[in-house]
Amino acid sequence: QVQLVESGGGLVQPGGSLRLSCATSGFPLEDYVIGWFRQAPGKARVGISCISFTYNTISYDDSVKGRFTIPKDNTKDTVYLQMYRLKPEETADYYCATERYREKFACLSTRSYRYWGQGTQVTDSS
Repeated sequence: QVQLVESGGGLVQPGGSLRLSCATSGFPLEDYVIGWFRQAPGKARVGISCISFTYNTISYDDSVKGRFTIPKDNTKDTVYLQMYRLKPEETADYYCATERYREKFACLSTRSYRYWGQGTQVTDSS
């Protein structure tokens, strides 16, 4: 049974940093893609970053490029999203999602994924 559990959200000041975690179980991570998404109040869920363990590739949306990273020191079953220089407008619920890798996989699209975590909230504290 595929399971994803996010944690690490909280209050953060503008310009601050947070590290989100996505604990995984029930599937072989090396055959899957992990995507990170966020959904701001009243807005659609959008993809911000993703990692393919099959090909060891990472992608970022332009909105977070240079500020967010998926560290290479992910533990075997947990994937992290390190966020730097957070902006007030990035207050949102953050989700991880997973799906088995396939050719032409659109890893920043919500439609590519069947399995989702419950989300963790990141809130601007200013």
